[in-house]
Amino acid sequence: MKKSLLAALWFVFLTFPIMVIRVNTIEKTVVWHWERIGYIAVSIFFGSFVWRWLLARKELKKDESRNETGLEVLLTKVQSNAGLKYAALGLIGLIAVLFPQVVDLYQTNIMISCLVYIVLGLGLNIVVGLAGLLDLGYVAFYAIGAYAYALCNMHWDIGFWYMLPVGAILGAILGILLGFPVLRLRGDYLAIVTLGFGEIIRLILENWGDVTMGPSGISSIARPGLFGVKLGVIASTEYMYYIMIGLLIFTIFSVNRLQNSRIGRAWLALREDEIACQAMGIDKVKTKLMAFALGATWAGMAGVVFAAKTTFINPASFTFWESAIILSIVVIGGMGSIRGVIAGAIILVLLPEYLRDFAEFRMLLFGAIMVLVMVFRPQGLISAKRKIYAYTATNTASAGNE
Repeated sequence: MKKSLLAALWFVFLTFPIMVIRVNTIEKTVVWHWERIGYIAVSIFFGSFVWRWLLARKELKKDESRNETGLEVLLTKVQSNAGLKYAALGLIGLIAVLFPQVVDLYQTNIMISCLVYIVLGLGLNIVVGLAGLLDLGYVAFYAIGAYAYALCNMHWDIGFWYMLPVGAILGAILGILLGFPVLRLRGDYLAIVTLGFGEIIRLILENWGDVTMGPSGISSIARPGLFGVKLGVIASTEYMYYIMIGLLIFTIFSVNRLQNSRIGRAWLALREDEIACQAMGIDKVKTKLMAFALGATWAGMAGVVFAAKTTFINPASFTFWESAIILSIVVIGGMGSIRGVIAGAIILVLLPEYLRDFAEFRMLLFGAIMVLVMVFRPQGLISAKRKIYAYTATNTASAGNE
């Protein structure tokens, strides 16, 4: 109470000349808005009080072994019950199939963008969330996939379905090429090098006009066809939506299998302690290169989808801001958590779109939500769960008898 009251008084003192005094230079008069002092004092007092109360509540729960949110508890219960799990998956699948049929074209386009960012987030989650390698140039792999499809379609009329695996292969090759120079780097140094790599790719795309068309970009990129039939705008948008649903399912399945595999456990060991990981016999070079290559694979595929969706690309679509958004999706959602990345993408991509009615306050609300999540849920909205293998007394006794 005392600290909140002092904060309110101090804020009133600082804003007094701006909020209370208004000078009319034409009529040479001064108007005093004393009622604003009360509004400011009350709002700051209650805001500070709630903030400090939440911080104190967080400190009280700090010693608990597991501080799960209601959403995490619900997801755990659903996943542990086979009937509820399949019922939830069936409901989600039904909503996903019917979504473009019950909403307008604008909503479908927004959802396609959200699905693209989920795939990008899951790809970066391999590098940052599992392997612990801070990559700030992830957008470069995204750009390579998009420009590969755009250029091949423009010069040789190569279709979407041929370029989708090619974009994945190009992303993996570029990920390995980036991985070799940064094998001995970690932390801030790794982040700076990958940031420079992303900017190099963007500047090449912007200045190599003879090949990439420079800042003017590439237009009239072909949308994916259905057995050779060209679709209209509405039909092609719905078709692209279902393609992204399929790609998302494939990504979730692959990342989940990788996460629980031998290489996934090696990534987790590398993230926790690189020296101990190497001492246990894990090849650090192969592990890092595998993380960069597999993470870039999905970025390359997402780039091909992005070029086919927008039918126009230019270097302005692949700035550092895109890498920051994808990294924010992983960090805010929960590093290493597939469900967390999906939740983070839904919040960071859909929320700004639905806050457009607030005009200039939209980004202010967006930033405030990010700050609140980072302060009160630093582990992310849905934190990653490690698999625990428990040996029961029955198994131990039977093993002893044998």
